[in-house]
Amino acid sequence: MTQFTTPEQFFSANKATVDAMMALINSTVARAERLSALNLNTVRAVLEDSNAGTKTLADIKNPQDLVELQATLTQPIVDKAVAYARSVNEIVAEGQQEVAQLFEAKIAELNQTFAAALDQAAKSAPAGSEGVFSAIKSAISASTEAFDNASKVAKQAAEAAQANVSAAADATVKALTSKAK
Repeated sequence: MTQFTTPEQFFSANKATVDAMMALINSTVARAERLSALNLNTVRAVLEDSNAGTKTLADIKNPQDLVELQATLTQPIVDKAVAYARSVNEIVAEGQQEVAQLFEAKIAELNQTFAAALDQAAKSAPAGSEGVFSAIKSAISASTEAFDNASKVAKQAAEAAQANVSAAADATVKALTSKAK
Protein backbone atom coordinates (compact mmCIF):
# COMPACT_ATOMS: atom_id res chain seq x y z
CA MET A 1 0.00 0.00 0.00
CA THR A 2 1.27 3.46 -0.85
CA GLN A 3 2.20 5.69 2.04
CA PHE A 4 1.35 9.35 1.64
CA THR A 5 3.66 11.79 3.38
CA THR A 6 1.57 14.85 2.51
CA PRO A 7 -2.15 15.45 2.00
CA GLU A 8 -1.33 16.67 -1.53
CA GLN A 9 0.00 13.22 -2.44
CA PHE A 10 -3.22 11.64 -1.19
CA PHE A 11 -5.41 14.08 -3.11
CA SER A 12 -3.27 13.72 -6.23
CA ALA A 13 -3.61 9.93 -6.12
CA ASN A 14 -7.37 10.20 -5.64
CA LYS A 15 -7.64 12.69 -8.51
CA ALA A 16 -5.70 10.33 -10.77
CA THR A 17 -8.06 7.48 -9.86
CA VAL A 18 -11.13 9.62 -10.50
CA ASP A 19 -9.66 10.80 -13.82
CA ALA A 20 -9.03 7.19 -14.87
CA MET A 21 -12.59 6.20 -13.94
CA MET A 22 -14.01 9.17 -15.85
CA ALA A 23 -11.96 8.22 -18.91
CA LEU A 24 -13.36 4.70 -18.68
CA ILE A 25 -16.92 5.99 -18.27
CA ASN A 26 -16.56 8.44 -21.17
CA SER A 27 -15.16 5.69 -23.36
CA THR A 28 -18.07 3.42 -22.48
CA VAL A 29 -20.63 6.14 -23.17
CA ALA A 30 -18.97 6.92 -26.51
CA ARG A 31 -19.21 3.23 -27.50
CA ALA A 32 -22.86 3.11 -26.43
CA GLU A 33 -23.59 6.22 -28.52
CA ARG A 34 -21.89 4.72 -31.56
CA LEU A 35 -23.75 1.43 -31.16
CA SER A 36 -27.06 3.26 -30.74
CA ALA A 37 -26.45 5.35 -33.85
CA LEU A 38 -25.42 2.25 -35.80
CA ASN A 39 -28.56 0.40 -34.68
CA LEU A 40 -30.87 3.30 -35.53
CA ASN A 41 -29.27 3.78 -38.94
CA THR A 42 -29.50 0.06 -39.62
CA VAL A 43 -33.18 -0.08 -38.67
CA ARG A 44 -33.88 2.95 -40.87
CA ALA A 45 -32.06 1.37 -43.82
CA VAL A 46 -33.85 -1.97 -43.34
CA LEU A 47 -37.23 -0.23 -43.28
CA GLU A 48 -36.42 1.77 -46.40
CA ASP A 49 -35.18 -1.35 -48.20
CA SER A 50 -38.23 -3.32 -47.10
CA ASN A 51 -40.51 -0.58 -48.36
CA ALA A 52 -38.73 -0.44 -51.71
CA GLY A 53 -38.75 -4.26 -51.95
CA THR A 54 -42.46 -4.40 -51.20
CA LYS A 55 -43.20 -1.82 -53.88
CA THR A 56 -41.08 -3.74 -56.38
CA LEU A 57 -42.75 -7.01 -55.39
CA ALA A 58 -46.15 -5.47 -56.04
CA ASP A 59 -45.06 -4.67 -59.60
CA ILE A 60 -44.11 -8.29 -60.41
CA LYS A 61 -46.06 -9.62 -63.38
CA ASN A 62 -44.60 -13.11 -63.92
CA PRO A 63 -42.67 -15.84 -62.05
CA GLN A 64 -39.42 -15.13 -63.90
CA ASP A 65 -39.41 -11.55 -62.60
CA LEU A 66 -39.91 -12.93 -59.08
CA VAL A 67 -36.79 -15.12 -59.39
CA GLU A 68 -34.75 -12.17 -60.67
CA LEU A 69 -36.08 -9.96 -57.89
CA GLN A 70 -35.08 -12.49 -55.25
CA ALA A 71 -31.51 -12.53 -56.56
CA THR A 72 -31.27 -8.74 -56.66
CA LEU A 73 -32.77 -8.25 -53.18
CA THR A 74 -30.72 -10.93 -51.40
CA GLN A 75 -27.24 -9.58 -52.07
CA PRO A 76 -27.76 -6.07 -50.62
CA ILE A 77 -29.28 -7.59 -47.48
CA VAL A 78 -26.27 -9.87 -47.01
CA ASP A 79 -23.84 -7.01 -47.67
CA LYS A 80 -25.57 -4.78 -45.13
CA ALA A 81 -25.70 -7.53 -42.52
CA VAL A 82 -21.99 -8.16 -42.93
CA ALA A 83 -21.21 -4.43 -42.77
CA TYR A 84 -23.32 -4.15 -39.61
CA ALA A 85 -21.51 -7.08 -37.96
CA ARG A 86 -18.14 -5.61 -38.88
CA SER A 87 -19.10 -2.21 -37.46
CA VAL A 88 -20.27 -3.74 -34.18
CA ASN A 89 -17.09 -5.79 -33.99
CA GLU A 90 -14.96 -2.69 -34.63
CA ILE A 91 -16.72 -0.67 -31.93
CA VAL A 92 -16.36 -3.47 -29.39
CA ALA A 93 -12.70 -4.04 -30.28
CA GLU A 94 -11.92 -0.34 -29.87
CA GLY A 95 -13.57 -0.35 -26.45
CA GLN A 96 -11.62 -3.42 -25.38
CA GLN A 97 -8.39 -1.83 -26.56
CA GLU A 98 -9.05 1.38 -24.61
CA VAL A 99 -9.84 -0.54 -21.43
CA ALA A 100 -6.72 -2.68 -21.87
CA GLN A 101 -4.54 0.41 -22.38
CA LEU A 102 -5.98 2.06 -19.27
CA PHE A 103 -5.46 -1.11 -17.26
CA GLU A 104 -1.88 -1.49 -18.50
CA ALA A 105 -1.11 2.13 -17.62
CA LYS A 106 -2.49 1.68 -14.11
CA ILE A 107 -0.50 -1.55 -13.63
CA ALA A 108 2.68 0.22 -14.77
CA GLU A 109 1.96 3.10 -12.40
CA LEU A 110 1.31 0.69 -9.53
CA ASN A 111 4.56 -1.17 -10.26
CA GLN A 112 6.47 2.10 -10.30
CA THR A 113 4.94 3.22 -7.00
CA PHE A 114 5.65 -0.15 -5.41
CA ALA A 115 9.25 -0.12 -6.67
CA ALA A 116 9.78 3.36 -5.20
CA ALA A 117 8.31 2.24 -1.86
CA LEU A 118 10.51 -0.84 -1.94
CA ASP A 119 13.61 1.26 -2.62
CA GLN A 120 12.68 3.55 0.27
CA ALA A 121 12.22 0.55 2.57
CA ALA A 122 15.55 -0.91 1.46
CA LYS A 123 17.33 2.31 2.44
CA SER A 124 16.06 2.07 6.01
CA ALA A 125 16.35 -1.72 6.34
CA PRO A 126 18.97 -3.30 8.58
CA ALA A 127 22.26 -4.41 7.09
CA GLY A 128 22.18 -7.87 5.55
CA SER A 129 18.61 -7.63 4.24
CA GLU A 130 19.69 -6.81 0.69
CA GLY A 131 18.98 -10.38 -0.40
CA VAL A 132 15.33 -10.10 0.65
CA PHE A 133 14.86 -6.90 -1.31
CA SER A 134 16.66 -8.38 -4.29
CA ALA A 135 14.34 -11.40 -4.20
CA ILE A 136 11.27 -9.16 -4.01
CA LYS A 137 12.51 -7.09 -6.95
CA SER A 138 13.10 -10.27 -8.95
CA ALA A 139 9.59 -11.49 -8.15
CA ILE A 140 8.13 -8.15 -9.22
CA SER A 141 10.14 -8.25 -12.43
CA ALA A 142 8.97 -11.79 -13.16
CA SER A 143 5.33 -10.92 -12.49
CA THR A 144 5.58 -7.82 -14.68
CA GLU A 145 7.07 -9.89 -17.48
CA ALA A 146 4.32 -12.51 -17.06
CA PHE A 147 1.67 -9.79 -17.21
CA ASP A 148 3.25 -8.31 -20.34
CA ASN A 149 3.33 -11.74 -22.00
CA ALA A 150 -0.27 -12.46 -21.02
CA SER A 151 -1.29 -9.07 -22.36
CA LYS A 152 0.47 -9.75 -25.68
CA VAL A 153 -1.21 -13.16 -25.95
CA ALA A 154 -4.62 -11.64 -25.22
CA LYS A 155 -4.06 -8.97 -27.89
CA GLN A 156 -2.99 -11.61 -30.41
CA ALA A 157 -6.06 -13.70 -29.57
CA ALA A 158 -8.33 -10.71 -30.02
CA GLU A 159 -6.69 -9.88 -33.35
CA ALA A 160 -7.03 -13.49 -34.48
CA ALA A 161 -10.69 -13.57 -33.45
CA GLN A 162 -11.35 -10.35 -35.34
CA ALA A 163 -9.56 -11.74 -38.41
CA ASN A 164 -11.63 -14.94 -38.16
CA VAL A 165 -14.87 -12.95 -37.96
CA SER A 166 -13.82 -10.94 -40.99
CA ALA A 167 -12.84 -14.08 -42.92
CA ALA A 168 -16.13 -15.77 -42.01
CA ALA A 169 -18.06 -12.72 -43.15
CA ASP A 170 -16.16 -12.64 -46.45
CA ALA A 171 -16.75 -16.36 -46.98
CA THR A 172 -20.46 -15.93 -46.25
CA VAL A 173 -20.75 -13.08 -48.74
CA LYS A 174 -18.88 -15.07 -51.41
CA ALA A 175 -21.00 -18.18 -50.80
CA LEU A 176 -24.25 -16.26 -50.98
CA THR A 177 -23.11 -14.28 -54.00
CA SER A 178 -22.18 -17.41 -55.94
CA LYS A 179 -25.41 -19.14 -54.88
CA ALA A 180 -27.50 -16.16 -55.97
CA LYS A 181 -25.84 -16.17 -59.38
